[in-house]
Amino acid sequence: MSDLRDEQIEGAPEMGVSADGIDRRGFLKCMAWAGTGLVWTFAGGVPTSRAFGEGARGGGQSDFSFVQISDSHIGFNKPANTDVTGTLQKALAKIDAAPQMPDFLIHTGDLTHSSKPGEFDTLDQLLKSRKQVFYVPGEHDTSVDDGKVYLERYGKGTKGNGWYSFDHKGVHFVGLNNVVQLEGMGKLGQPQIDWLKDDLHAVKSSTPIVVFAHIPLWAVYPDWGWGTSDSEQAFAALKRFGSVTVLNGHIHQVMQKVEGNVKFHTAMSTAFPQPAPGAAPSPGPMKVAAEKLQSVLGITDVNFVAQRRELAVVDATLGSATANANESGS
Repeated sequence: MSDLRDEQIEGAPEMGVSADGIDRRGFLKCMAWAGTGLVWTFAGGVPTSRAFGEGARGGGQSDFSFVQISDSHIGFNKPANTDVTGTLQKALAKIDAAPQMPDFLIHTGDLTHSSKPGEFDTLDQLLKSRKQVFYVPGEHDTSVDDGKVYLERYGKGTKGNGWYSFDHKGVHFVGLNNVVQLEGMGKLGQPQIDWLKDDLHAVKSSTPIVVFAHIPLWAVYPDWGWGTSDSEQAFAALKRFGSVTVLNGHIHQVMQKVEGNVKFHTAMSTAFPQPAPGAAPSPGPMKVAAEKLQSVLGITDVNFVAQRRELAVVDATLGSATANANESGS
């Protein structure tokens, strides 16, 4: 798979999907180029939103919040971004400046660019003051040694190649690894799917579920490997739950999709952007003007309200907290 190769793509068109085969039904697309910062929830199938950093409508307070960061690619130093450590520091500073500190962080993979011990050391140094960080690996964290160093550092207590679950204030979280058995697209593998079924067996159907993995668990753009080949088997075990939120990274841009009881959400990178699906000959680091870089990098903030039993997802770029959403659907 050629994803995230070390080349720069200039002049790719802004996010837009035309005759590329993507099913737009139920599809929400946030324009990362415009500096999107959007909180979204769904009630009866109707989305509502608010800007990042803005108080919840009606004055309600969330029971807890967590922040997703993704694709920090520590060690990358090509022209698309020669200071990925600096942009990750900016993302962390933005989190620290929020009025409510999150309970924890989730990193959805590609912590490093080459899975070198020194790159992991740098990431650990940047995150050492965080109360709690949960990780899943990206293909850049496992491609050199099948994830040995990653598992030694972040896989203690996990199953198989690094999958696990935990509960927090009424929400069940599941971290999956879909980057080890790459076959053009991501793959979970039968042992992990069997474990997921067992893990969910004792969880009540009314419990909100958050699943996080690196490669999208929905078919964003299979031609570029942006999807997981056996995800349908995993979602068969999630059908009985009323609220399922899926967080991914890998594609370095915000895309959202709602399908039945499942809300899919991919996050921006803190390192460099990638082109929109089909907007370039192939995926990979995309060079943008220096003054625009922070508008295409960002973080995701998720708030949970127990009474409503739903999650609100906020995306914020490093350069702006202004919300500009573009919805498309049929």
